[in-house]
Amino acid sequence: IRKGFYSQTMKNFVISEILYWVIALISLYKTVTLWGIEPQRAYLFLGFCILSVFMALFRRHYRKKFTKRKQDN
Repeated sequence: IRKGFYSQTMKNFVISEILYWVIALISLYKTVTLWGIEPQRAYLFLGFCILSVFMALFRRHYRKKFTKRKQDN
């Protein structure tokens, strides 16, 4: 693997991880604001929040795994 390619891939992993956290925060905000007004939409945004947190943690796990693999080689 080329060195430039690896660093760009890691940047993409970090950026996507941050984006998932941002989506989770926005979804959590929408959940709180809609809770008393429209419970159905609030549950939908709560689901998005949970999914985004899971995806961010999943990305972080694989980013660390790839970094460790790169350091071992």
